[in-house]
Amino acid sequence: MCSIAGIYNYKRNKVNNLERKLQVMNEIQAHRGPDGEGIWIHENNIVGFAHRRLSIIDLDNGKQPMRDEEGNWVCFNGEIYNYRELNKELGLVCKTNSDTEVVLHAYRKWGEDCVNHFCGMFAFALWDEKEQKLFCARDPFGIKPFYYYSEGDTFYFSSEAKALLPFLKSIETDRKAFSDYIVFQFCLDGRTLFQNIYELRPAYSIVIQNGEIKKERYWQVYYRADSYHTEKYFQERLEQCFHDSIKYHIRSDVPVGGYVSGGVDSSITSALASDLLHGNFEGFTGKFSISPEYDESLYAQAVADEKQFKLYQIDITAHDFIENIGKVIYHLDTPIAGPGSFSQYMVSKLASEHRKVVLGGQGGDEIFGGYARYLVAYFEQCIKGALDGTMNSGKFVVTYESIIPNLISLKNYKPMIKSFWRQGLFEPSNTRYYRLINRAPEMEDCIYKEELGDYDPYTSYKRLFIAENVDKDAYLDRMTHFDFKTLLPALLQVEDRMSMAHGIESRVPFLDKKLVEFAATIPADIKFKDGRMKYLLREAMSKYVPSKVMDRKDKMGFPTPFARWAKKEARDFILDMLSSQKAKDRRFINNKVVLKKIDTENTFARNLWGFFCLEMWQTIFHDQAQRYRNMLK
Repeated sequence: MCSIAGIYNYKRNKVNNLERKLQVMNEIQAHRGPDGEGIWIHENNIVGFAHRRLSIIDLDNGKQPMRDEEGNWVCFNGEIYNYRELNKELGLVCKTNSDTEVVLHAYRKWGEDCVNHFCGMFAFALWDEKEQKLFCARDPFGIKPFYYYSEGDTFYFSSEAKALLPFLKSIETDRKAFSDYIVFQFCLDGRTLFQNIYELRPAYSIVIQNGEIKKERYWQVYYRADSYHTEKYFQERLEQCFHDSIKYHIRSDVPVGGYVSGGVDSSITSALASDLLHGNFEGFTGKFSISPEYDESLYAQAVADEKQFKLYQIDITAHDFIENIGKVIYHLDTPIAGPGSFSQYMVSKLASEHRKVVLGGQGGDEIFGGYARYLVAYFEQCIKGALDGTMNSGKFVVTYESIIPNLISLKNYKPMIKSFWRQGLFEPSNTRYYRLINRAPEMEDCIYKEELGDYDPYTSYKRLFIAENVDKDAYLDRMTHFDFKTLLPALLQVEDRMSMAHGIESRVPFLDKKLVEFAATIPADIKFKDGRMKYLLREAMSKYVPSKVMDRKDKMGFPTPFARWAKKEARDFILDMLSSQKAKDRRFINNKVVLKKIDTENTFARNLWGFFCLEMWQTIFHDQAQRYRNMLK
């Protein structure tokens, strides 16, 4: 786990002041790699790489950038978990025990197709000396970040967007990305809130050669239901796939721990890892003692007690929020995906005091159907099917009768259901799901819409929702696929930044390519049986986790009491942030309206979070643009 950065003039002109530019990129990303740094510059000064290292595999010999005997260079971030197997398959004697060296050998053997042989998380840039080509790639799920910016004939890349800011002519907000953020709280199609800075999308590569830049997708997951096997088969196969993934993810030359939130996914991950590590495992969790509705530590402790590993806990307060939220937004680069990022930051800080590698449970909800909105959407479809007499048409995975007992899971979602149904009922599934996830209607009176242009986020959304790799009648698969392609990378941005802010590596065993490809073949009426969220996952892994955790129906998702703090403990702090003169003069946001709504609308808290983080983001980056320009002087 590290940071990467680089500059390449693809017209093969000399890059002025190249070494200093690379040094600045390393300085900005120093938190990602506290164990070492390195810079390589091509003899013709047309390309250079910068690297900061967090030592996890081959602590002594894995320094980067790394060169092979043919003059190729690589700058790599992540872990290739199957590096030992690849080394054996390649039949080569490596100089190091590092997975980075295996990347170089794999490229020499398979060329650009090497990425399809990797099991792991990665973002890397590789300079091919013979072909005079730059090859960059990002892992299939977007676990590891890769940002880029191109100006004239020069291509810049880095692990974090902030490392590219010194090279921008000005720091501006991307209007399309802003529109995406208002609707989803994340951006689509590789856009970022920074105008002209893009992220390489998951499962994509970039090749720059002969003055041309080519982007290409190298992997795709296909949702094709396997109707031939029984539920028992899927349970047994799922258990084996997850076992295999955990075995890879605990490979490390330093001790491994785990985030244990008290939810199903992190509990499964930590329980199984603890078993395989035979006690050399520690867990980390956070809680908010102000109210039981924000405290899941009881469930986290139940897992630790049964598996007999030490669980460290941190009690997070409003004071912690006030002291650290600025750091959270700085490390995120752009606000994204809700207030859970703050909680993750605090627990990662705790974990960094004891471990350098920590396992997390990200991915389980998107792969196995764990969000309450899936149940809300299906409840509506069941009512429609009952009215139309089409319940047995094969288009519905659950019946009206069978879904009723599981509706208790929606107990805390009454406001969302009320708002959702107020907009109408029984429209096409793509329209209904968009309405379910669209935050804009509650926020639009706080936006200067005339500043946003005519771009409609629904256009990008619909293209993803009706993608050809998902069966058109598979409603659950279409919902989970959209979240897998969009929300999950946003959550992984949080996972990466909040762990790297404290110099630790976060690994996510649910995001194993074989496991994901297998899960995409599981029929929805088994994966989501009777509307029970993550039904098959719970059944397959129940033997590893206490029943009080597996049988939970009160999904919390590590809640953060932002709504409470905004009205009480942190109210003055938030008001001060939103009421400054600069805040009131923002181009896209009418913070005067935001301020008026703080005390008048009970449901405004989740949108207040979005506006508050946008203002803090602009304060940290836009208002300090000169600071980044001065770094190159």
